[in-house]
Amino acid sequence: MAPVARRFWVETLGCPKNEVDSHKLAGVLVADGLQPAPTVGEADLVVVNTCAFVDEARAESIETVLALGDARRPGAELVVTGCLAERYGAELADAMPEVDAVVGFGVPVHLGRRSAAGAPSPVPSFDLLNLPRPASEAPWAYVKVAEGCDRACGFCAIPSFRGPQRSRDVAAILAEVDDLGPGVREIVLVAQDLAAFGRDQGVGRRRIVPLVRAVAERVPRVRLLYLYPSDLSDGLVDAICDSGVPYFDLSLQHVSRRLLRAMRRWGDGDRFLARIADIRRRQPDAVFRSNFIVGYPGENEDDHDRLLGFLDEAQLDWCGFFAWSAEDATHAASLPGRVDPGLVHERLAECTERQDAITASRRDDLVGSTVDVLVDRPGVGRSYREAPEIDGVVHVPDDLGVGQLAGVTIGAAVGPDLVAVGAVEACAP
Repeated sequence: MAPVARRFWVETLGCPKNEVDSHKLAGVLVADGLQPAPTVGEADLVVVNTCAFVDEARAESIETVLALGDARRPGAELVVTGCLAERYGAELADAMPEVDAVVGFGVPVHLGRRSAAGAPSPVPSFDLLNLPRPASEAPWAYVKVAEGCDRACGFCAIPSFRGPQRSRDVAAILAEVDDLGPGVREIVLVAQDLAAFGRDQGVGRRRIVPLVRAVAERVPRVRLLYLYPSDLSDGLVDAICDSGVPYFDLSLQHVSRRLLRAMRRWGDGDRFLARIADIRRRQPDAVFRSNFIVGYPGENEDDHDRLLGFLDEAQLDWCGFFAWSAEDATHAASLPGRVDPGLVHERLAECTERQDAITASRRDDLVGSTVDVLVDRPGVGRSYREAPEIDGVVHVPDDLGVGQLAGVTIGAAVGPDLVAVGAVEACAP
């Protein structure tokens, strides 16, 4: 009688880049003879792919590791990987004896194989960035095009543990897109510094524009996440608009020139507004998302008011706001002028309230219009205006099939979500 295959569970926290790593990790485990478990309690191996970007992310990662450690069945292994493991590996292993292994990607790891004696047996190191991955079960997929970052933003520790930017070969990326399967209708390109893709491969080698155009020839939708504003060239704007998904995820972080220089960042509110206005002149229906840090050392009331004024004028579709946290190995950790946590909380609430009203108004404006949606799962779809997992959704008729592209009429807006009252027609493949 053949032995029963060991089963695994992968829990993913953090950003879309981690989702890609987990997808490839699952492919490694399946190739190694393991099978996905239906629940964490039925797994022989539980892997937690963690995030360590800010305090809240680290706390969530630790809480999740502890919770899954309690939920696993007796004898199941618990492995912690991802950013928390790469950044705090030794400390984490000492502090959490319930964890069987703490492993960063790209080093020799034990991921589910045991020797005849039952002890964990190491497997060779592997490079997740360039590993093949299984076909996607959803009609969309993240594709990571580079790892690491060459920038030195004052608040970010990612270069200290992910290293400098390392771009993939274009042919390898396109092969991955092809291998994800014919059911994938949207590809979401991600990287720490997406617009700089290819810059590390030699002078004049920045390749993001030809990459976007090549992917757009393969799938109906290509979306870009995490664009540094100074690298948003006219050529890249044209490529994004030509792709049919005029969605601009701009990493702005703040609008005060003084504060941005303290962050070691480019730009200011006036430059950002001018660029947004220029894009809207070219593409009136363009959609904008950004993230902002609140409470960076030295932030004063004038800086905060500038941010609120920018939100009112820019009328961005989507925004995230995060409290600054002191990160080891960053410039900001040693800066004076830390903002009182209570005041940071108040500023966060004010920004969120202001942007929620703007987002709701922009969603209300779509009522009565016809939009093309990609059906992600029964009853739920997205137009080009919504990135998967981070923006709102479009509730669609249940008779639309998963993976179908269809035109629908919007009958109502409920907060960030839209409700379609009926399908108009199927879109061209």
